[in-house]
Amino acid sequence: MSFMSLVRRKVRMAIAAQRRATANVRARVSNLMRNLVFCLTLLVSLAGARLAMAVDPLPTTIDNFFLHGTQPNMLAPGNGIIPAGDECIFCHANVSNVPPPNVRIGDEWRGTMMAQAARDPMFYACMEIAEADAPGIGDTCIRCHAPKAWLEGRSTPTNGSAITREDRDGITCHFCHRMVDPFDLQDESPSVDFFVLDELSSFAPAMSIDRGDPPQIGFGGNGSYVVDPYDRRRGPFPVVREGETPPPTAVDCDAFHFGLTLGKCEDDFGLPGACPTQESPFHRRADMCGTCHDVSFPHINYDAAGNPSFTGTGNAHPTGNKYDMAAEQRTFSEWLRSDFAQGQGVDMGGRFGSPGQTFVSDCQDCHMPRHELALGCEFVAEPRNDIPMHTFRGSNSWVLDAIAMHYGPDGPLPGFTVEPGPPELDALDVMHLQMGTLGNIDFLKKAADLDAELDDSATPGVFELKVRVTNQSGHKLPTGYIDGRRMWLTIEYFDCDSLPVDVLGGYDYATATLDAASTKIYRAEVGPDAALAPVVDLPAAPSFHAAFASAKYFDNRIPPRGFTNAAFEAIQSPIVGYSYADGQYWDDTYFEIPAGAATARITLFHQTTSREYVEFLRDNNPNNETDPRNKGVFAYAMWEAAGKSAPVEMAVIGADMPFLVVPKGDPNCDGRSSSDDIEAFVNVLLGFTQDPFIINTVDFDETGGVDGRDIQLFVEALLLQ
Repeated sequence: MSFMSLVRRKVRMAIAAQRRATANVRARVSNLMRNLVFCLTLLVSLAGARLAMAVDPLPTTIDNFFLHGTQPNMLAPGNGIIPAGDECIFCHANVSNVPPPNVRIGDEWRGTMMAQAARDPMFYACMEIAEADAPGIGDTCIRCHAPKAWLEGRSTPTNGSAITREDRDGITCHFCHRMVDPFDLQDESPSVDFFVLDELSSFAPAMSIDRGDPPQIGFGGNGSYVVDPYDRRRGPFPVVREGETPPPTAVDCDAFHFGLTLGKCEDDFGLPGACPTQESPFHRRADMCGTCHDVSFPHINYDAAGNPSFTGTGNAHPTGNKYDMAAEQRTFSEWLRSDFAQGQGVDMGGRFGSPGQTFVSDCQDCHMPRHELALGCEFVAEPRNDIPMHTFRGSNSWVLDAIAMHYGPDGPLPGFTVEPGPPELDALDVMHLQMGTLGNIDFLKKAADLDAELDDSATPGVFELKVRVTNQSGHKLPTGYIDGRRMWLTIEYFDCDSLPVDVLGGYDYATATLDAASTKIYRAEVGPDAALAPVVDLPAAPSFHAAFASAKYFDNRIPPRGFTNAAFEAIQSPIVGYSYADGQYWDDTYFEIPAGAATARITLFHQTTSREYVEFLRDNNPNNETDPRNKGVFAYAMWEAAGKSAPVEMAVIGADMPFLVVPKGDPNCDGRSSSDDIEAFVNVLLGFTQDPFIINTVDFDETGGVDGRDIQLFVEALLLQ
């Protein structure tokens, strides 16, 4: 090594040492400030919790939560909903292990939130508080989470205490495959459905109309489902009929379903007979999913001007239109007003969908893609390439694991009990639940893209880190239940020696605490409006009390392709406290680059349940003093046991190759390209260094190494100095 090289190295080491010392001081000061902010936030949170526990309930009854559709105890005698594990899985999971690859539809379903909707601890904890705030509201929750219980009359008491072990099968096969299209706009439903709807009379659901100008249809929601009172099962495929020439896609299952039909059935003419399987186009469309994935609270009514008010004790909602109620979630409507719902949908290049599929449209395309070639029933000989997966991938990343811990062979969770008898879930169930969690995490990683670049548009010559998050889903990101669900950016800065300089949006996994003040968080916040707030003794501000969510105070969740502000206002899913231009389905955030930073690692995280929300459920439960093992305490214990809803890395930049926040051509990290950088450039060119930072600084065209183009660009950088 030459004398000058040695001097330069010593100088670099001295500069690096000084930078590290400065960074350490800065970090200590920063940590002190953040700890102070955290303590103040905690005090405010605790004060808010005490205030929340003193809320005044609304004088509601179960009649306030009446919704149209099939009502409890309206199924024909002997035609109750089959627990999924009892009958359906026998034929649709016990498929022989012989080529071609076989589909165990029942096993796929086992590991999903659909199957566990009535075991979800968050469901019970939230419902227990909501019931105290607005008695009777649990009826609205139970109809979607435990439809067997609701249809068979066990939604009362409305706190869920009548739900049975069999009811906890959640969204069962038999329930979904007896659902009837309540509107049949294309006049393509099975002919028997006319009689089903006619018998409902005034209970038949009315089409929801949004609040746009002009208004548009919004289909159903709120669990206002129509279920065939008889055991006539429906599916997406044509059915083989005796004496008819079946289409190539037809299925021949009547012989099996006849033998397993519940009770007596009436045919299309009201005569006693068997219950034939029906082809249902409804089961191929997104509006079926919208039945439970657009949720509103009917005890709040919005007038024509958009002003909310309590409907009054015992009064059903005056219109029954979900868009005239308080919006709890609008996942289906967000899709309905996106490009995915138009024509053949959006070309996603294979990111979502079945093998070989590029355009995706309906919910089923992404959440129930088709198997490539498989058998779906034990008694079918010929494989198909159109059997939908029943994995129902979503974003929940911890509840399935918690359910496996408590209801599986190793349960119950210490300090809690389960019903007498064998565990509700066996070892096979636990395996599928674990697979479901992994599948959800993998699915989340497809929902967004992350890009970064240096940008000096604000102040020429002064670069900021510009981070773009692109929504690749068909609805807002994140979507669904608002409380506790969020997405955020974490930026980690490092110096030239890969030592930490600063962290924005840092997350403490031990305490489940996010440094929220330093980064961008994508979330929505709701609470009581100015008129309702004094009635329930809460401020007109964001609150976790779901039953009082009559106003939206903030929503910066990223909209999907095709977004317009007017359309999302019309479906009660506006952007609030933020802004997106019509057509924008991405978001840009600018971060200041701290002194001494040379590289950055940028991570987009998603979290199902924040610490703040689960602590609210624990601390504000109405049975807190009388029952220390209330549903809020139980949900918190499950959350804690399952890893505190550890955030999921949706996308990362700088994990393998450092992302530079210093100019290209500056491997010695002195802020400019100069003759001092030539030696490092040549070492990379000759393969003498494997330092990823140095390689990245001289890899101008970002091909992973140095080539002729990089030489040209490096020379140009030197000449500009």
